[in-house]
Amino acid sequence: MTHELKTGGDRGYLRIATEEAFATQEQVDAYLRMVRDGTADKGMVSLWGFYATSPSERATQIMDCLLDLDDKRLADMDKTGIDIAILSLTSPGVQPLPAEEAKGIVSRANDYLAEAVARHPTRYAGMTSIAPQDPEWSAKEIHRGAELGFKGVMVNSHTQGRYLDEPEFDPIFRALAETGQPLYIHPQTPPDSMIDPMLEAGLDGAVFGFGVETGLHLLRLITIGIFDRYPDLQIIVGHMGEALPYWLYRLDYMHQAGVRSKRYERMKPLKKTIADYMRSNVYVTTSGMAWEPAIKFCQNVVGEDRVMYAMDYPYEYVADEVRTHDLLDISPAAKKKLMQTNAERVFNLTKK
Repeated sequence: MTHELKTGGDRGYLRIATEEAFATQEQVDAYLRMVRDGTADKGMVSLWGFYATSPSERATQIMDCLLDLDDKRLADMDKTGIDIAILSLTSPGVQPLPAEEAKGIVSRANDYLAEAVARHPTRYAGMTSIAPQDPEWSAKEIHRGAELGFKGVMVNSHTQGRYLDEPEFDPIFRALAETGQPLYIHPQTPPDSMIDPMLEAGLDGAVFGFGVETGLHLLRLITIGIFDRYPDLQIIVGHMGEALPYWLYRLDYMHQAGVRSKRYERMKPLKKTIADYMRSNVYVTTSGMAWEPAIKFCQNVVGEDRVMYAMDYPYEYVADEVRTHDLLDISPAAKKKLMQTNAERVFNLTKK
């Protein structure tokens, strides 16, 4: 241990953790029902068939933490020096569920989160969760979430194998534009159409499959021109950008070659390069990637103003990962951006 972790800014900045999960018992019960009755996809069986049923220490600890929004969570934040947690409903949210059931569960979960934020207003901020199965309803819920004081919108990547670049989902983006809120695209396990080779190798979850699937989602949105239609839209992705920052040179080269070749009907010219959109419309968080070379590289290619700290609680709760961020060999100004002020700006935390 190199130093004690304290809240309150003793190192020159507050620590704002931007990808911190919670669950409701109603949500977990719905997952279990789907696993048991055979309506869950392969990814849900793999992920929640483990977390919601396994007696292992990891599974039981994570479930206890997910379901707590008071004493235990606050104590864990205090132990690791986390001043503020940006909370969102854990993956896959309600996106695998039938639309009507999903809307009821997610609406109640948003109310539950709003109550927790009201109890602990100096420690928590919230993101609205939605049911993309019904885009118009989700647009209304985004507006309701803004009225509840939430600071962004969470979506857990694909919705039953469908992606937000499809025109049907445009009401969600209109609502984001109208409320001025960022969209956080969080991973879930890949859909059945792409999961099999990962699943058989044990690579379907956070170890690999999450990043592949979520990076694909963001690329689909960029290449369909979402930021040309909504130039002020801000999208956040975790886990060091789901590897996209490290592919930017090749992504730009091959995308532009594809546009020139007219090989794909949907691949049209864009106003900017993929790298430029990453530098103007995408924020990256460090969730699960407390690794100095990766953090510094990402700051270099997308900009210090575009990278934010996240812990990924409770799935990754390691005190030394907080210390890794504290000890990064970067300037004090860059570190304060990473740990505090970038999050304050994108989530509008200075206004209650």
